[in-house]
Amino acid sequence: MSLPVSPSADKRSLAIIKVGGDILLDDVQRTGLAKNIMGLIEQNWQVVVLHGGGPQLSLMQSRCGIEPRKVAGRRITSKEDLELVKQVLCGQVNVDLVSILQAHGVNAFGCHGASGKLIQAEKRPPTVVSGGGAEAIDFGEVGDVTSINTEVLNSLLAADLVPVIASLGMSDSGDVFNINADTTVVQIAREMSAQLLIFVTGIGGIFQDIKNPASRFAQLDSTAARKHIDSGAIVDGMIPKVEEALSLLESGVDTIAIVDTRVPLAFTSIACGNTNYGTLISNKA
Repeated sequence: MSLPVSPSADKRSLAIIKVGGDILLDDVQRTGLAKNIMGLIEQNWQVVVLHGGGPQLSLMQSRCGIEPRKVAGRRITSKEDLELVKQVLCGQVNVDLVSILQAHGVNAFGCHGASGKLIQAEKRPPTVVSGGGAEAIDFGEVGDVTSINTEVLNSLLAADLVPVIASLGMSDSGDVFNINADTTVVQIAREMSAQLLIFVTGIGGIFQDIKNPASRFAQLDSTAARKHIDSGAIVDGMIPKVEEALSLLESGVDTIAIVDTRVPLAFTSIACGNTNYGTLISNKA
């Protein structure tokens, strides 16, 4: 597989990084994330970060006596849930992530999908999803991304800022939606013509047996990835990550990884084409 090398001084490549909320609950992972992003910047990469906040949201829902609802790893969002989504993602999670990045020298800029119409979306109709059965699911106040304001992102990058985006979207009429961060990060990578897309998870890759670290898939092609979804080796919240990665491969981007941050230079290793960390998904194995 052909992977990008560290960009030269006269051309800065772009890495898009999606961070799961579970990472921000772990001190080692939080610090490792900051160091990994800084490592890319020191190698002259530009970086955009998009984050979720599922565990933090579920905890807040529990405190408020609300039962979280998911189908095949995808969250159903009521109007009541949406108020908590705004508070948790744009408040707690975004601020915490920006502050830890700033503490490690990353000039992070916190924002969300409504900032400058950064992420435009429309309400999702009832939809059949992989792993959710044959019936269409009504996801409530959940949106599907229609466009990314790349002009805003490019302006932030030109100012040597690292955009750190909370995964909310906004319609033309001002309605705010909870949006799937995995779907959105792929759209950002596609519209920004990124060279590298990294999904950061606490699991740190795809495994034949999640209890056996030695069963890590260092690299999967699209055929093998679909096979492992069908067989049940890829389950729950990993399904949308892999499906979205596959859709990006079909758009011509060939550098996608699922990895954790315990090793401070894992991101730069992946950027240089190494398969020592996480799982790389490509068109060809």
